[in-house]
Amino acid sequence: MIYPILTPEEAAEFVQNGHTIGVSGFTIPGNPKKVPVAIAAKARREHEAGREFRINLFSGASTNDYTDGELSRAHALNFRAPYQSLPELRKHINAGELHYNDRHLSEMAQEFRYGYYGKMDIAIIEVQSITDEGDLILGTAVGNSPTWLKVADKVIIEMNDQIPESIRGLHDIYVPLDPPCRREIPIYSAHDRAGTVTAHVDPKKVIGVVPTSMPLGKEEAFTPVDDTTRRIGENVCAFLINEMKQGRMPKTFLPIQSGVGNIANAVLDALESSTEIPPFEMYTEVVQDSVLKLLESGRCKFASTCSMTFSHEAMMEFFANVDKLHDKLLMRPSEISNNPEVIRRIGVISMNTAIEADLFGNINSSHVGGTRLMNGIGGSGDFTRNAYTSIFMCPSIKKDDCISTIVPMVTHVDHTLHSVDIIVTDQGVADLRFKDPIQCAHEIIEKAAHPVYRPLLREYLHLCEKRGGHVLMDPDIALAFHSALVKEGDMRKVNFGK
Repeated sequence: MIYPILTPEEAAEFVQNGHTIGVSGFTIPGNPKKVPVAIAAKARREHEAGREFRINLFSGASTNDYTDGELSRAHALNFRAPYQSLPELRKHINAGELHYNDRHLSEMAQEFRYGYYGKMDIAIIEVQSITDEGDLILGTAVGNSPTWLKVADKVIIEMNDQIPESIRGLHDIYVPLDPPCRREIPIYSAHDRAGTVTAHVDPKKVIGVVPTSMPLGKEEAFTPVDDTTRRIGENVCAFLINEMKQGRMPKTFLPIQSGVGNIANAVLDALESSTEIPPFEMYTEVVQDSVLKLLESGRCKFASTCSMTFSHEAMMEFFANVDKLHDKLLMRPSEISNNPEVIRRIGVISMNTAIEADLFGNINSSHVGGTRLMNGIGGSGDFTRNAYTSIFMCPSIKKDDCISTIVPMVTHVDHTLHSVDIIVTDQGVADLRFKDPIQCAHEIIEKAAHPVYRPLLREYLHLCEKRGGHVLMDPDIALAFHSALVKEGDMRKVNFGK
């Protein structure tokens, strides 16, 4: 079958007001880069003519500026799920200009197949190639593309000639059956292959192919490791080494999950330098530049991921050395890379970042001040609730000591104390296992909080003791740290008023 060749503008004309659109990719890699820009331009024209034009957009995770950025600037979004990370889109969400549904990333594809979100009108998918029979080699991320290809009424293909042919074989496309027919996912270690190297679409669905020639990877480099994040990384590594010494973790070690950012980089740098942690595998949702170093050095034996979230420079390095790395990496759909069944079966160690943690182990990872969305829960819940050991990391203080990340009560809860094992800051490691809430509070104050804030946190606990209870909490002063930040710009100026 010969597919029509379309310009981005021609493809955008198929998208109508109120349509539900699914896009490929997971974080910046793998996202379409031309058609969304043309849709945004169409939206501006429609708005100038006095006509409504807004779409519902579903992805694998966050996208790129070509997608979330352009569409939000054009006021072309009505509904967005399941995750975002661009300041431009975040601004519109926090202003209440569109609806945003923050979801666990492992659930998005199956919930769409279950019919929770109605029908999908068009999927826009970036690929390396497509055959007449509808077999596709996807790009540098998988995300929810296999499900979008299945459920969408129509499909637009962006064929990017910058994706090299050598990417073939790096994908493992497996879509589970839905209940009541679901069976176990046949992955028993991070390096097991469960599916096929290609995704598939009914050729009759394909509206056309838009040829593109767009760079791969992040344009900007990742933030380098600094003294604070280096100490966090060293503390995590020391904890893991001690777990093996105490017999609580196999001496062969376990697969790890690590997110994106400078704290994740710092942890991976510490693991690379360690002589006591053996070479390990990763079962994670993203791999970034530091993972490429680990693969090249052999410290990481294998990486199972959903997305190669590399900088452009690292992406070019990867493909330049792909012959040596081809058998060390697989990209899977996000409902597999983040799947609770697999995570629990193979014993993944989860490592995620927190905006703030409270004295009892509850974690806020998505909303600043409890109201302003930062990014979203992403895949952190998928891993945290099913990990062999769940770890959350953050610096103990921010903004020139004016903010403590350890607070009496978090302003928004993404992960409850029931799911959190370990909290790590630059100050140390708070182990919450085998402790009641009050014991956890003392552990967090003494091991994770910054010394500047420890007396204030102890004072809060002392005031709460008068009320008693299994968890020490006074609703009149639980958010006093945050009130001081709002009123005085500094949590150290807290006044409990007691």
